[in-house]
Amino acid sequence: MRFGYTTHYSVMYTPSHFRLDNPEATLAFMQQYNFATLITSGPDGIPMATHLPFVIEKRAGQLLLTAHLARANPQWNHFSTGDVLVVFQEPHAYISPRWYDKTQSVPTWNYQAVHAYGPPMLLQTETAVFETLEKLMQASEAAYLKQWAGLPEGYKTGLAKGLVAFEIPVSRLEAKAKMSQNRTEKEIRQVIAGLQQSDNPGDHEMARLMEDLHK
Repeated sequence: MRFGYTTHYSVMYTPSHFRLDNPEATLAFMQQYNFATLITSGPDGIPMATHLPFVIEKRAGQLLLTAHLARANPQWNHFSTGDVLVVFQEPHAYISPRWYDKTQSVPTWNYQAVHAYGPPMLLQTETAVFETLEKLMQASEAAYLKQWAGLPEGYKTGLAKGLVAFEIPVSRLEAKAKMSQNRTEKEIRQVIAGLQQSDNPGDHEMARLMEDLHK
């Protein structure tokens, strides 16, 4: 994945035909599916994960991920141990072998995922915490900002004390789109048609992503 970030090696298993090399599409995917998983490793080597909404933005050419944790969540104490991993994933879909031409075929799963790595930086001032919250509000429900502005300052200050805001400058990015690229054009169209006929809304979203990829 070439974003100007380090890509010497891949931690996520990604065969070349499933590698996504479109920076704009990858950024759009992260912004659309911004509820991601933050994964860290503590001093004892035991991994820890928290599920969080992130704000994803480019600033002066640097891709930044911004979020906050509850101060009671001990994961932020892991930030001094090195890079963290943030996993963006959704949607996904079961792919039936009925949609292939050969009888000797097996089921599989299509999905898209992005792994972002970087050193987390704590944003420790009250102003920075408010800015982090407001960025997320702007991205999720901009109309709420008016109500937020009218809340008592004491209430908001108390809220900020219970949060730890942080920012991750992305140093390495891996993007994978497993969407039947190893199948024939005819089979790809059959997979898309099968997903479109499903009762699962997630399957419809996968069909749309496949259509966009296989234009």
